[in-house]
Amino acid sequence: MEHSTEHRPWFVRRRKALLRSGGALAVLGGVALGLAVLDWNLLRGPIGSLASARTGREVAITGDLDVRLFSRAPSASVQGLRIGNPAWAGPGRMAEIPRLDVQVELWPLLRGKLMMRRLALERPVFDLVRDAKGRANWSMSRKSKAGAPLRLPPIRDFTIAGGSLKFTDAGRRLTLAATLNAAEQAGGSDRGFTLTGQGTIKAAPFRLEVRGGPLLNLQPDRPYPFDADVRAGPTRVVAKGAILKPFDLGEVEAQFTASGTDLADLYDLTGVPFPNSPPYRLSARLARQQKLWRANSIGGRIGDSDMAGELSVDASGARPFLKADLRSRSLDFDDLAALFGGAPSRRPGETASEGQKATGAQLAAQRRFLPDARLDLRRIRAIDADVAYRAAGIRDAMLPLRAGSVRVKLEKGLLTADPLRFDLPQGAIAGQVQLDGRKETPVTSLDLRLSKARLEQLVPIRTGGAAPLTGGLVGRAKLTGAGASVREAAAHADGQVLVVVPSGEIRAAFAELLGVNVVKGLGLLLAKDQSKTDLRCAVAHFQARNGVLTANRIVFDTEPVLGVGEGRIDLRNEQLDLRISGRPKRPQLIRVMAPVTVQGPIVQPKIGVETSNVVAQGGIAAALGALVSPLAAVLPFVDLGEADDAACGALIAQAGRQGAPVQGPARR
Repeated sequence: MEHSTEHRPWFVRRRKALLRSGGALAVLGGVALGLAVLDWNLLRGPIGSLASARTGREVAITGDLDVRLFSRAPSASVQGLRIGNPAWAGPGRMAEIPRLDVQVELWPLLRGKLMMRRLALERPVFDLVRDAKGRANWSMSRKSKAGAPLRLPPIRDFTIAGGSLKFTDAGRRLTLAATLNAAEQAGGSDRGFTLTGQGTIKAAPFRLEVRGGPLLNLQPDRPYPFDADVRAGPTRVVAKGAILKPFDLGEVEAQFTASGTDLADLYDLTGVPFPNSPPYRLSARLARQQKLWRANSIGGRIGDSDMAGELSVDASGARPFLKADLRSRSLDFDDLAALFGGAPSRRPGETASEGQKATGAQLAAQRRFLPDARLDLRRIRAIDADVAYRAAGIRDAMLPLRAGSVRVKLEKGLLTADPLRFDLPQGAIAGQVQLDGRKETPVTSLDLRLSKARLEQLVPIRTGGAAPLTGGLVGRAKLTGAGASVREAAAHADGQVLVVVPSGEIRAAFAELLGVNVVKGLGLLLAKDQSKTDLRCAVAHFQARNGVLTANRIVFDTEPVLGVGEGRIDLRNEQLDLRISGRPKRPQLIRVMAPVTVQGPIVQPKIGVETSNVVAQGGIAAALGALVSPLAAVLPFVDLGEADDAACGALIAQAGRQGAPVQGPARR
């Protein structure tokens, strides 16, 4: 009689499943036994081949390999580990480690998280290379992007004995030879981690010293402290901070101080193209979050100007993006000269580097003011930026500037300063400046307007305590020039410049002297006569071509005299040659029609009277029609404000009544 399967013993019913499980356990046991007695040296070749395939470079183990898997903390000892370069870096090795001991935590590893209990390296040699494209030979992933921060798993105990490091950065022309040591325990001269070395940046000496805390019992959730001191020529950077997640260099915070003779020199250390500057000392709170760097609470001085604000650099895109909001309570205006390759003032007490002093002395000896330092186009093409800056106060400017602000944007080599504004006691200078660095030869263009200003404030001439000229003042300069330096761009400038005094007053003595009425003019000056006469209109219009500003019209109209001028301003050699002649509107006792001249270097012109040529007196009506009528074409170039009621408008109307062909085009 057959028994039902339901009444069979359970081990009979499940014998197939038990046989399969038993077989699997037997296999696993055999594998475990095999691994326990395995000579791991037999796997050096396969392990090296697998690692080579994964990293895209040669990885080889030339010495003994000993692995201990069956432990709460599996470990391995590797002797003769060699890691080669990626193909782009050429032949050679990235690292060579005579002995490497590693021990990992088992339970975190089973959860998919690598945590090292111990990492010990004996006499390691590292040869690190970063090429001009930013590729780093220590990046083990084929898909890793240039500039990615080094990230290691958490390591509780980390020791390095007798290590050496060589670092070469082609883009920054930097080399470094350093020693590496990391003591397991604190105490003595080998406390914690040390990296010390020296090398060159662009052939200039470079020194680096980094010290960290003890590398014993590190916790992945506790910051690892460090100090750093970097010196490259006159540049020094000192930092005290912590790696927030040891050893993830993408999470760092530090308080740092940077000082040197020129902010532009920081490019060699940071890769950020800061502008040229006078000597500086700045401090900030620095934080790194992977590819985002932030500098908060910036404070210090650049030249003789204070500086504060915030700055960030995002390196996650095709080009780094710099964003900053900066401000000064008091800007020493001559500090700005260094931005363009010039020099701050050389007066006693002014801050300038030795190189800037030499540049200033050379410009002064040549009686020039336009610097010829050339722009490095690679730097402005390598980064994008959005920078806002404002100065609450300005001092030591040629004009009475009170405050200023600018917004600078840089994108793919195109730099735009817009809006740019300087406040005057009355009125302002505002507009935009653009530098197009996308072309082989950069092109600079500017469009600046002077509005609602006062003549007596911008031309502070005093005789006997009174201003000889008063009145409103407006103007505009629109110029474009190609060149890699300020001087070169100015020497190729095209465009126009217009300055207008719509109405005002002038001391009668000065007006008489335009006709060079020797008796009355000098008599009034000697008597300190303060009587005034109306300044109906004054216009100076220059057309620029290849760096030469030629005076199309210079008109100076008062009740007694109509002054007219001619000449040019040559930016190529920075020279002035202007003449103003007066045509009296009524008979004078003694009259010499001799032009008043303004000649010589722009920085040091001389004012005189040209007596060699006596100008014949012409009809005032003819002069008015010939000289004033073109004003209708140039005055719309500026905003006169109350243009309809200004005396210049009346003068044009008068010229029209006298038959001059006056035509007023639409304003632009």
